[in-house]
Amino acid sequence: MEGKKKVLLMGNSGAGKTSMRSIIFANYIAKDTSSLSATIDIESSQLRFLGNLTLNLWDCGGQEGFVQGYLNNQREHVFRSVSVLIFVFDVESRDVNKEMDYFRRAMEAMQHYSPDAKVVCLLHKMDLLSEEQGNRVFHQRETELSKIALPMKVTCFKTSIWDETLYLAWSSIVYSLIPNINALENQLDQFCTVCEADEVVLFERATFLVIAHARTTEHDDVHRFEKISNIVKQFKLSCSKGGAQFRSMEVRNRNFTAFIEQFTGNTFAMVIMSDPSIQSPAISINIRAAKKTFLACVAHGGGLGWRVGLRSRRKGGAQFR
Repeated sequence: MEGKKKVLLMGNSGAGKTSMRSIIFANYIAKDTSSLSATIDIESSQLRFLGNLTLNLWDCGGQEGFVQGYLNNQREHVFRSVSVLIFVFDVESRDVNKEMDYFRRAMEAMQHYSPDAKVVCLLHKMDLLSEEQGNRVFHQRETELSKIALPMKVTCFKTSIWDETLYLAWSSIVYSLIPNINALENQLDQFCTVCEADEVVLFERATFLVIAHARTTEHDDVHRFEKISNIVKQFKLSCSKGGAQFRSMEVRNRNFTAFIEQFTGNTFAMVIMSDPSIQSPAISINIRAAKKTFLACVAHGGGLGWRVGLRSRRKGGAQFR
């Protein structure tokens, strides 16, 4: 299936693979992951993103017996047709050599069966280290892993289930898999300009991972999207526990107004405005009006302009076409 992307999630037992998967894909909060049991063999799950893009996630249990199976008699089955290998390292592991050997053998299999795949290494549980120690460990491991993976390239992230770094890493992974991302971002750029918005961000509906964004003004906080993902997802969970369904949100202060509404069947859009003359109903109309063109862009791979009429957010304003 053309839009189906096989994603391997690997690492030694106890590295934190199941915890991060449960937070991102199964609506767990960090403090509840301690009750999760270890993954047995391979657990497969699917998540649909934009258009026909579907992640086929293989969470591979890290117990020694399973690992030997992946690297030997199941080697072709596990490593063939992989789009992304995500390898998770416990930064406090007492058996670094064992982790590195597992990664080395996994990379040998990847080079043979999926040489064009992306490789992402997550240096996990970074919250257990001081900032200085964490930076030192990260740069040392990044250098080692890059050498092991050659001629394939590795992208490394620092992650923790206790902050936004987990969302940053997984959003980056999903972003890299969207085939027409440049066209989608071009559409968001046009939408942002037409609405005179400061920023427009597109989130996946279930995980609230960032898919794409556009902006007309600079912002100092480079981690703002991941922080918003974390906050809104926790709010959604609170709503569901109370028997309510999250549909939209509007947040105002003296500096900006943020609108978050469901955009397509599997996305939410966030529009940030700093102009105090914003008319809330007009922004909602613009989001709904943009939906048709955006869906056409997803279906046809881009190349469509905002042909729908977008109303000015100002009272008495002209209609954009």
